[in-house]
Amino acid sequence: MGTRSITTIIDHQFGKGAKNAKICTMYRQYDGYPSCHGVQLHTFLAKRALCNGLGGKPPTGKVWANGAGCLAAQMVRHFKDGPGGIYMTAPRTKLDDEDYGYEVTFNEDMTLTVVVRSYRGKIFGGSLEAFGVFCSKED
Repeated sequence: MGTRSITTIIDHQFGKGAKNAKICTMYRQYDGYPSCHGVQLHTFLAKRALCNGLGGKPPTGKVWANGAGCLAAQMVRHFKDGPGGIYMTAPRTKLDDEDYGYEVTFNEDMTLTVVVRSYRGKIFGGSLEAFGVFCSKED
C-alpha cells in the first residue's frame, strides 16, 4: 500500500472573490510522505520566481510562475510523467484517506507558504525555506 497525498495550490494574491481560492488539487498515490514528495515539491517550488505579469528575465536558475494558476499548471506538468501515480481531483485541503496534505499558498507579496497536514492534524506551517528544512528532517 502506498503513502497517499494531496497537494493543493491556493491563490491568496487576487481579491474580488478569488482570495484564498483553491486552484487545483493533485493526488499522489504513493511516496507522499515529506521526505519524498515534500522534498520533491520543495525542489520544484524553489526553482520558481513568482510574478504577476511577465516582464524581464527571471533570476538566474529560476523559471517564472505568473500567478497561482501558472504555478499549478507547471506543478502538474512536472509531476505527471505517464499513466497512473498522479491524478487531478476536485480542489480541496481536507484529507479523505490520504496520509498527507500539502497546501501551497501563493501570497500577495509574491512569496509561497506551505502547510502540511497528516492524520494527526497540522504538522508544519511556514515559509518555503522552512518547508525545505522540515522535509529534509522527516523520516
